[in-house]
Amino acid sequence: MKATRTFGVNAWVWASPVTDDRIAELAPRVRDWGFDTIELPVENVDHWDPDRTAKLLDSLGLSATVVLAMGPGRELVAADRETVAATRDYLRRAVDMAAGISASVVAGPAYTSVGRAWRMSDTERRACYLQLRDSLAPVVEHAKGAGVTVAVEPLNRYETSLINTVDQVLEALEGLPTQACGVALDIYHMNIEEQDIPAAIRKAAGRIAHVQVCANDRGAPGADHLDWPGIVGALDAAGYQGPLVIESFTAENATLAAATSIWRPLARNQDAIAVDGLAFLAGLVQGGGATNR
Repeated sequence: MKATRTFGVNAWVWASPVTDDRIAELAPRVRDWGFDTIELPVENVDHWDPDRTAKLLDSLGLSATVVLAMGPGRELVAADRETVAATRDYLRRAVDMAAGISASVVAGPAYTSVGRAWRMSDTERRACYLQLRDSLAPVVEHAKGAGVTVAVEPLNRYETSLINTVDQVLEALEGLPTQACGVALDIYHMNIEEQDIPAAIRKAAGRIAHVQVCANDRGAPGADHLDWPGIVGALDAAGYQGPLVIESFTAENATLAAATSIWRPLARNQDAIAVDGLAFLAGLVQGGGATNR
């Protein structure tokens, strides 16, 4: 069944850190371009105020989603108790910030810091997944009470060795409640790790809680080689009803640019990533270009 699509964009396209002042600057522009949703990162829990942000978004008629920033030291597996406890606290507070702005999803690699990788045997990997379920369960329970879903995102092999594919994330989350713990699909990472992106999307049906999109080089969707009709058609077939959120990054913050390997301009300017991407996605959906291949 074909879904009625909505579209969002991540504030990381322009800013890092994302603060109250940057949200106040960006949100009206995002609304005026025609987006339905703005995606707000939680790099630190004091960077923006949920009450202030909720009032702003309500005045603009914008919805929101929230994404995690799993920097060094944020670990739920293969770490000491203090680190796991601190990471749980960060995740719970991110859930609370999401609830404060009526965002239904907190998405990201809620298992280990981006860039941390190590070799694992199959036995070691299964043990890490068991530890992840145990570590994440209290956060998921907290999210359930707040009406928020934690959407766990596989990353590509250069950013983690723990969860790279849909098969792996489904295994890792097995047993955690679907109403408060789902999967976040990022087409950038899927283009690297999945042999058949539409097939992988269909495999995640029933557990897809969030979807991020961009070109294969993290530029504007459509300026690439990806099978967007097949991707959107597979999301329709999987019953995903949430927004398609454009995620890319600014080179404004040297640390973020290095972490995400942004070494060159990805479009004529940062606005074009959002505006051109929205025009492409909306045209694709409105034109009926999606296919369930």
